[in-house]
Amino acid sequence: MQSFIHRNRVVFLHLMFWCVYISFIGYQIIFWQRERGYDWNRALTFSSLQLAFTLTIAYLNYFLILPRFLKHKNFFRYLVEFLIPFAIVIISRIYVQRFIMTPDSPRAEYYSSAMFAVQVTAITLFIVIFVGMLRFASDWFELEAKKKEMENEKLVAELNFLKAQINPHFLFNTLNNLYYLAYSKSENTTEVIAKLSQMMRYMIYDSNHQKVLLSKEIEYMQSYISLERMRLNNQIPIQFDVKGNVGNVWITPLIFITFLENAFKHGVSNNNPNAWVNISIELDGKKCVYIVKNSKPPVKNETGEKSGIGLQNVKRRLALSYPEKHQLEIEDTAGVHLVQLNLTLA
Repeated sequence: MQSFIHRNRVVFLHLMFWCVYISFIGYQIIFWQRERGYDWNRALTFSSLQLAFTLTIAYLNYFLILPRFLKHKNFFRYLVEFLIPFAIVIISRIYVQRFIMTPDSPRAEYYSSAMFAVQVTAITLFIVIFVGMLRFASDWFELEAKKKEMENEKLVAELNFLKAQINPHFLFNTLNNLYYLAYSKSENTTEVIAKLSQMMRYMIYDSNHQKVLLSKEIEYMQSYISLERMRLNNQIPIQFDVKGNVGNVWITPLIFITFLENAFKHGVSNNNPNAWVNISIELDGKKCVYIVKNSKPPVKNETGEKSGIGLQNVKRRLALSYPEKHQLEIEDTAGVHLVQLNLTLA
């Protein structure tokens, strides 16, 4: 219902205005009926004529004359095109109303006066100007709608581009893992390929949706962690905790994986027996807290200069998908790297 009103808000503005105008006419009829015994048939005839002539010039200007002016931008030409039909309508209305007015009518003298002509001209001109302003409101609403649509299309295109960058980034990391397993002739190589196939299916199909179930995203993360466990021969303690009900919670896909990848890529290796990774996801209503905490190797990773690409990507995706609904904190101390992401989910 709200969406219907939003789409037709200009129509409702027109209807509201004419309802107020007709109410004012009705008030006049009732007032003169009480004061001077107005003839109801004549009153309704006069009111119908008044409304018909006013509607004619108002919407002639709204649909024909004003759009022509907005196209050619010539004010003098607009005045000529407007004043001629305006004068015809006003003169026609005055003479028609005077023609059907009988000498014994309570307001016959007023309808024959110059004051009546001035009043009709002024009120009609005011209404025409007001309805014309609704034309500008209509154009402004349409312009805003197109602008918003273009912005949304741009954001969707940028999100799709950023998401597309994740696939090669993920493949690069996983192929490195496969290379290591194949080089060491690990028995887990075939299992890794099966896991990779399952993860790629999620990335190609499920992650193309704007939102995915958080439980699906967690399954994807668990598959990635299992790949890392195999690569590290289960020598590194890895803890993954999920708290809260994640059954019917939706989230932008592939938001969490970058921080998880970085934890293993830059903080864990077989050469560091003290390495560890702790991951946690906690749900409390619409609040989601995601924490990735990992050890840091004593020797600085030489590939660190390339590590910022995925982080810049996910920061931009967060800004587009959760504007003013996320908070990212990164702490980098001597021996520990901590990432905490607070999300307000829809």
